[in-house]
Formats: sequence, structure tokens, C-alpha cells
Amino acid sequence: MSATVEMGPDLARAALMLVRDMMCVVEQEHVLVTCDTNTEKRAVDAIVNAAYALGAKVATMTLSPPLPFQGGLANPYLPDPVVAAAQNCDAWIDLCMPYMAGAAVYDTAMKNGRTRYFLAADIGAEGIIRIFSKADLDQVFVVSDLFNALLEESAGKQCRFTTPLGTDVRFQLADPEGLAIERATKPGGYFVPGTVMVIPELDSVKGTVVCESTFHEYYTPLQEPYRFEVDGKIQSVTGGGTELKVIDRSLKRAGNGEYGNIVHFTCGYHPAARFTGKSFIEDQRAIGCNAVGLGLPQWVDGGGENHPDCVMKEQSFWIEDEQIIDGGVIVAPPDLAAAVRELQPVYG
Repeated sequence: MSATVEMGPDLARAALMLVRDMMCVVEQEHVLVTCDTNTEKRAVDAIVNAAYALGAKVATMTLSPPLPFQGGLANPYLPDPVVAAAQNCDAWIDLCMPYMAGAAVYDTAMKNGRTRYFLAADIGAEGIIRIFSKADLDQVFVVSDLFNALLEESAGKQCRFTTPLGTDVRFQLADPEGLAIERATKPGGYFVPGTVMVIPELDSVKGTVVCESTFHEYYTPLQEPYRFEVDGKIQSVTGGGTELKVIDRSLKRAGNGEYGNIVHFTCGYHPAARFTGKSFIEDQRAIGCNAVGLGLPQWVDGGGENHPDCVMKEQSFWIEDEQIIDGGVIVAPPDLAAAVRELQPVYG
């Protein structure tokens, strides 16, 4: 029996949970699924079938070839039919990698008072199963709500990340920004659950960031880690082997000819997510992983969702003198740590 057949019931259930419980699709809504020629077909089919089973009107659009860049840098490469479709749907599930969040088509859709956008990017069939059916989705959101509340009340405080490979970076915490990590009950942009975003004051970031995988023009693990030296802006990047030239040109492309800043950190906590080196979306949600955004934020001229990212593992995190994460495990404050302990993988 093939792996595809064996995955059938699990994938069908997980895709239904994504469409119904995450994207809140109901009968007669119009659903758009965008993908590209690199997207795993069984993931697309499962999402389409789930939307159809709920009574939605569903359509898929496949980009060929895939976009060369994500976000605003994708604008010149987007076909008019995709632009038109994105403005005329209730739920838009984007499986393109590079993705369309931050592109003009996304910005326009977010102003129409109708569309709920889901940045699914390169998540595959196995990732859909693990993220949406191998943990209690309600408890996943409990953790992110508590963590985001902690970040919001801690704005302005000094923070620190470290990893065993040598990351040691300090910064002042800014107010939370970015796509929502919650059920898509109203128009707007939404992330895959299982991570929270940590936004620094750009000029306050100082230290070293060491990463084991990267999404620049594509997603790939690194045989030799990148090492970023940061003092307000990124001062230098070394390592990466053959991937060094790619991150150099990606940083300059995203930063108007310069390296730019650290735009965001993240804290992955999903108990079933796996670091496989194949999916940027899933890897950053594995326990202890951190997707670090590099370049310029959307509120800076020329910035936006066009920045490269890299992923580091086994992070520890402090807010002032309180350690929040120890070697990937959330240990404080007590209510957040207790919620994480209740968040266990679901078997069967």
C-alpha cells in the first residue's frame, strides 16, 4: 500500500480541520486556493475536497513557474487572473512558496472587508496532519494568546535570545505586529498556529545570530550555519557555504541595497511539528525553533514581506531577568508554562 493511500484518512481529517476550524469556512462561501508547480498536490487536493465537503464554492489557481520572490518583490510576476480572484473570495489559502503575503494583491485583498487570507506557503500533506490534527487546536491557541499577552505587556523591556550554536542577541521589545495567530473569524491575514512573533525595536538589536536553515530565494538547510553580527543593522554575515552568496543578494534586495535589520524573531512551540529541513512553515513551529526575519519591516520605505528568513534551534529566551524559554522549553510565567504542559501531541 502506498504512502499516499495510507495517509488518506488522516490527511482528509486534518485538511477539514484547517478549512473548517482554522479558516472558519461555511456553506456557500467562495474559497480560493493558490499554489505553484512545487506545491505538494495531495495537500492541495485535500484542502479543495474539504472546502467542497463543507458546501463552499472552491477554485484553485496554479502559478507556473513559482514566484521568484515573496511579498512586494513578487508584484511584477503576478498574473492578472490571480490578482482578480484574490479580491473576490471569502477565504484565500495561499500554498505558494514564495508566498503572496505583503504583495500588492494581498494588500488590496486585506482592504476589501471580505477576504480571510491564510499564509500556508510550503506546508505539505504531512505538515497539515501534524499541525492541525496531532494537537488540540483550542489549546494551541490558548498558548499563543497567553504568550502574546505577555509580549504586549512587556513592550519596552530588554530581551535576550541564545542558542547552543552561538546565538546571543539582546534587544528592546516593541509592540506586537504581524498576521494574526487565531481562528479566521473575520477578514484579515492569518498565520499557521504554533508560533508567536517577537518584534524588536529595530535599532536596539545587538549581538550574534546563528541559524541552521534559511529561506532566501528558496528554503534549504545549511551544511554550515550562517552567522550574523548585528549592531542596530546587520553588519556582516558569514558561513553558509555555497548559500552565502544567495543570502547576501537577498539581504541587499530586501534592504534597498543594504543588509537592513532584524525584523522579527519567533518562538515555536507546537508539540507535533517536526524540523525536517523541507518546510519553512513547519520547521519554525517545532519546539524551540525561531524564524528570524532579516531586512526591512513594512512600515519602512521599501520594506514589507519581502525579507529573507533563517531558522535557529534550541533557543532560550529572557524578558529582563525572567527566563521564559530554556533550551526550547517554555518555563515561565506560571500560567504560560502550565498551558504548554497541557499541550500534548494527539496520537491516533
